[in-house]
Amino acid sequence: MHFDVIILGSGPGGYVASIRASQLGMKTAIIEKESLGGVCLNWGCIPTKSLLNSAKILHYIKKNGQLFGIKNDQIKIDYSQILSKSKNIVEKMRKGISFLMKKNGIHVISGNAILKKGKKIEIYKNEKNIAEYSATHIIISTGAKPKIEKKFQNNQKIITYKEALSLPHLPKKMIIIGSGAIGLEFAYFYHSMGTDVSIIEICSKLFPSGDNEISDYLKFSFEKKGIKIYTSSSIKKIFDKNEKIIVEIKSPKGDIILDANKVLYAIGITPNINNIGLEDIGIQIEKEFIYVDDNYKTNINGYYAIGDVIQTPSLAHVASHEAINCVENIKGLNCQKINYNNIPKCVYSFPEIASVGYTEIESRQKGFHIKVSKFPFNALGRAISDENTDGFVKVIFDDKYDEWLGCHMIGNNVTDLISEVVVARKLEATSYEIIGSIHPHPSLSESILESVSNAYGRSIHL
Repeated sequence: MHFDVIILGSGPGGYVASIRASQLGMKTAIIEKESLGGVCLNWGCIPTKSLLNSAKILHYIKKNGQLFGIKNDQIKIDYSQILSKSKNIVEKMRKGISFLMKKNGIHVISGNAILKKGKKIEIYKNEKNIAEYSATHIIISTGAKPKIEKKFQNNQKIITYKEALSLPHLPKKMIIIGSGAIGLEFAYFYHSMGTDVSIIEICSKLFPSGDNEISDYLKFSFEKKGIKIYTSSSIKKIFDKNEKIIVEIKSPKGDIILDANKVLYAIGITPNINNIGLEDIGIQIEKEFIYVDDNYKTNINGYYAIGDVIQTPSLAHVASHEAINCVENIKGLNCQKINYNNIPKCVYSFPEIASVGYTEIESRQKGFHIKVSKFPFNALGRAISDENTDGFVKVIFDDKYDEWLGCHMIGNNVTDLISEVVVARKLEATSYEIIGSIHPHPSLSESILESVSNAYGRSIHL
């Protein structure tokens, strides 16, 4: 059977590409070897947010229940129900994607896809070739998998985010290696559930990609909660000892030996590009990623790649926008290219982190003369009334042209607030225009207005 477009992978890149292709009148098929929705829906974005929401509710009631007149002296955790809720949400959303496939007339193919020359794709199940398809255009959106050293892959005490989502029992102690979004979110979740959590980070700061002040505040907040943090620390040895796993680290304070029931390996992801036939058709690979041009074309005509398999930020919302652009380029539409410096990056721990644009250090390194300002949530009426005053909003402007270079937030619900900044930067809004925009009172969004105002000496409440 021949299609106009076939997409490999049904994650937030793949399924969005299939829907947009169908909307544009193309005969479309999507191939998925596991479950519709890919990693994001089944093992990443969605189930982790369900777990984290349970943790936040628990944390909030324990911390503030008495203040709001809610007695909280007999709170119990039903861990199995927390997991069940997460699984139910995943199942509901998976059915939603299945409905969208049917609604848009997309042919869903189940199995392992192997690319062949001549824009042909062979489908395998249980190592048997069950079908062959062809397409005018083929989009590779096979996503990524957790990065873990081979020697640890068969050790059940060393897990990745996939296993961390559904551990049958809460471990008494957990060591997390890496403090990116995955490591931070699971550190918060398991600590909230009562697990003794330690984080090991080889870089000098927690959350290495973040603005320095955000990283410092997060470290302070996590340590205040009781999470142990070892920055500038490297792994010397990991080995089993009786029922526990031992991690020996080299830290600025000398060698330290830690023990735990589980080690979460959270040092990143690696693209799913092996065993899908890329070599057979000559698709170019650079640094483990598929090489593409600005329109997501590979070096072989008719083949495209989007999402985690290419060297752009590994984020679900990035993959979805790349999917739309890729399909619209195939159709010959004049779509806007993505500004990768205006991509919001979020961590859904508590406090949450959200950022977009340059950090303060990056701004100075690029030669900008900048205005920098912060506004703390403890000076904001809505945050005070919610008893969620941790954190701040930090803004960075170019002093010469008043360009909004970056914004970095830490606190309650900042992952929702960041969208205002993304839109403002997209529209090239200046501080003058932000200060002149009325924000509702009381609201958390006032923190953005106040922070921008403060950069120019016009903050009313600071």
